[in-house]
Amino acid sequence: MLIFAHRGASADAPENTLLAIDQALTQQADGIEIDVYQLADELVVIHDRWVSRTTNGNRPLSDYTLEELQTLDAGQGQFVPTLWQVLQQVQGQCLMNIEVKGVFDVSLINTYINKAVSQLNFKLEQFIVSSFNHHLLLAFKSIAPNIKIGALTASSPLDYARFAEVLKAYSVNADVSFVDQAFVKDAHKRGLKIFVYTVDEPEELLKLQAWGVDGVFSNGPAKAKLVLATNT
Repeated sequence: MLIFAHRGASADAPENTLLAIDQALTQQADGIEIDVYQLADELVVIHDRWVSRTTNGNRPLSDYTLEELQTLDAGQGQFVPTLWQVLQQVQGQCLMNIEVKGVFDVSLINTYINKAVSQLNFKLEQFIVSSFNHHLLLAFKSIAPNIKIGALTASSPLDYARFAEVLKAYSVNADVSFVDQAFVKDAHKRGLKIFVYTVDEPEELLKLQAWGVDGVFSNGPAKAKLVLATNT
């Protein structure tokens, strides 16, 4: 079962910062999950539409220029990085799950991924672009059919993972609160991977592993990997 560092190793460093990315690499996470918003013609790595939860700013993200945004304190001397800065740090060392939040030009995502493949030792298959916005995923798939997409859900639909199959997704990324064995079996029957968020409790990690879940998003990847290693 793959362990993705949720917003980087966010249990050990401020989420979605370069320090959290560095910690995830140090902890040998199989992959790193980050959140991306568009700010003018740039992609920035932050989870919320308002910056107040994760920085010392107090306005909507859209109120800032990139230069202003990067002067904000994200904790432990960190700032809000761009997608490119994160990719430069990772340098193809692990999988990347890019969760797309507020992005209106999906071609930007495709551009940065292809640039990373050509310049930063990444392979195309290392990327998964995920979103709760399935319209956006459909638009992205239409311009980048060779890049994997992950269809996010925070529910248990009546037809389980069918929505992800319709999107021709690689994976269904589902909330741990709603995942059961039937959901896992349905995803696999449809040829999908199933990744589950956010999983930090040892009991849940082991239960999901026993059900055949393909990967989890964890705030503490080193601890999660230790749980799996000591219970094989």
